[in-house]
Amino acid sequence: MSLCLTDADYQRAAFNLHLPLAVVRAVAEVESQGQGFLADGRPVILFERHCFYKQLKQYGLDVAQCAQDYSHIVNASPGGYQGGVMEYERLAMAQQIHEAAAYEATSWGIFQIMGWHWRALGYASIDSFVQCMHRSASDQLMAFIRYLKSQPTLIKALQTQQWAQFAKGYNGLDYARHAYDIKLAQAWEKYAHVAA
Repeated sequence: MSLCLTDADYQRAAFNLHLPLAVVRAVAEVESQGQGFLADGRPVILFERHCFYKQLKQYGLDVAQCAQDYSHIVNASPGGYQGGVMEYERLAMAQQIHEAAAYEATSWGIFQIMGWHWRALGYASIDSFVQCMHRSASDQLMAFIRYLKSQPTLIKALQTQQWAQFAKGYNGLDYARHAYDIKLAQAWEKYAHVAA
């Protein structure tokens, strides 16, 4: 299976989601520079320690104790990002506390879909979702399509180029601090110009 999306893959996704091709490409660029895999073949990930904190709570663990013992990976506040392959070290430490919660608290692949969405997106388990994220770029794209189809307000925001509205729903309330809306608008302009 391919670790890169083809033009045809992007076109199929755009058709499936009733979105301009430039929009799908813009989201991919902003989320991962359009690359779903690291040089060693593993999916691009970002471990979110504040999401891990929430997921551990849902599994009934003593998050206060976990946060005290492992504040660098269990924390009510975002942070601690290392980027690239180093994110796998953070994930591995989290897996030792609770594997499923660790996977769920990680964003995966080209479109950085959070693992906790696995059930809503129709995967049999978090392990099944993670296997798909490892398998191919097409599997990562399918997760994105499933996610957007489960969030019609996000599709509407993309159809009308309401970047702030989309970024708020897709990236969270902190989207403005990372300028996701501005980056999306710039990437869309670039791809829309190419397509014109």
